[in-house]
Amino acid sequence: MGLTGGMGAGKSTVSRRLVERGAVLIDSDAIAREVVEPGTEGLTALVEAFGPDILDADGRLDRAELAAKAFASDETRATLNGITHPLVGKRAAELLDAAPADAIVVQDVPLLVENGMGVVLNLVAVVMAEVDVRVRRLEEYRGIAAADALIRIKAQATDEQRRAAADVLLDNNGGPDDLAPQVAALWERLVSYEEHLRTRTPAPRGPLRPVAPDAGRADAAQRIIGRLWTAAGATARRIDHIGGTAVPDLPGPDVLDIQITVADPDAADALREPLATIGFPRVDESAAGTDSAGERVHANTDPGRAVNLYVRVDGSPEQRFALDFRDWLRADADARAEYATVQRDAEARAAGLTGAAAVDAYRAVERAWVDEIRSRVPSGER
Repeated sequence: MGLTGGMGAGKSTVSRRLVERGAVLIDSDAIAREVVEPGTEGLTALVEAFGPDILDADGRLDRAELAAKAFASDETRATLNGITHPLVGKRAAELLDAAPADAIVVQDVPLLVENGMGVVLNLVAVVMAEVDVRVRRLEEYRGIAAADALIRIKAQATDEQRRAAADVLLDNNGGPDDLAPQVAALWERLVSYEEHLRTRTPAPRGPLRPVAPDAGRADAAQRIIGRLWTAAGATARRIDHIGGTAVPDLPGPDVLDIQITVADPDAADALREPLATIGFPRVDESAAGTDSAGERVHANTDPGRAVNLYVRVDGSPEQRFALDFRDWLRADADARAEYATVQRDAEARAAGLTGAAAVDAYRAVERAWVDEIRSRVPSGER
C-alpha cells in the first residue's frame, strides 16, 4: 500500500499506527536521508548541482540550505528530484524484496501523487488535512515558518489531485481519537486484501450497496485501469470502464465493470497470471459462464472495492455490445431512465442477500432486461 499526504497532514502518525498493528514500513523520507549521508553518491551529486554551501561545518547536508535552493523554482526542484528519486527508489525496492511473503508493506511516499506511483501499488491511502491545520502543525512541531510552509505546500499536489489518486481517504483534521477508527478500518481491509491476494481468491462481497451518481466511480475506475495497463502491457488493445457505473449521472450498485480487449483467446489466457499477480484472479469458469472463444472473467481481491473484470476478444459480440451499451446509456436520457428502473427492481430482488447470491439475483434481473433491449442498442464504429 502507498501512503501519502501533504506536508503536515499526518502521514507519520498513520504509518506509526499501522506499524503498531504489524505493517512493514518503507519510509521514503528516512531513505531520502540515508542516501545523502556523508560519503554517498547522493550527497556528492547534490553538492555538484547546488554548490558546497549546502553542507554544514561537519560536511553533512544542511537541509534548510538545500530546501531554500531546491524549492526556488520548478527547474531546481526537478534537479533535486532527478538526483534523489532514483536512489530512493532503488533502496525502497531492496527493502520490499526483503519483506516476508505475507507482509502488509506500507510505502510512505510524500510525492506519490506527483510521481504517478499509484499504478504500481495495490492500494493508495491519502491522509488529508486543511491547509491551515497543516501550516499550524509545521510551525508547532517542525519549527517551519508559516510563509515557508505555504511555499512547500503549494509546490506539492493539490487536494483535488490527491483525492483523485486515493483509494482510501483518511481525514486527519481532528485529533488522535478521530483518526484511530479510520486506521483500524483500513488495517482490517488490508489484512483481508493481503490474504485474498496471496491465495488468489476474490474477496467476498457484502450486500450490493446503491450509490449516488458520480460517487467517485470514474476516478476509481481510472486508478484500476492504470494498474491493469501496467500488468497487461501491449497484450491489451484497450481497457474501458463499462456498464452503468461508467455513465456519469446514473445511480446503481457500487460495483465497477471493466473490460480488457485483446486480440484472441490465447492473449486472454496469457493475461491470467499477470492479472492474478496484481489482485484480479480468474473466476471459476463454470461459475462465471466463461466463453472459451471470446471471454474470460476475473474479480478482484480488494474487499473495499468490488470489480468485475472481463477480458474479451476484439470484435466479439460481447466486447462490442459492452461498449455500445455504455455509449447508448451516456447518449440517451430515456435509456438511462429505463435502466435506472431496472436497477431498482434488481436491488429489490437482491435485498437481504450477500455474496454470490446477491450478485446472481441482481444480475438475473439485469440480464433479462439487457437481452430484451439488445436489438435497440445502436452499434458504433470501433
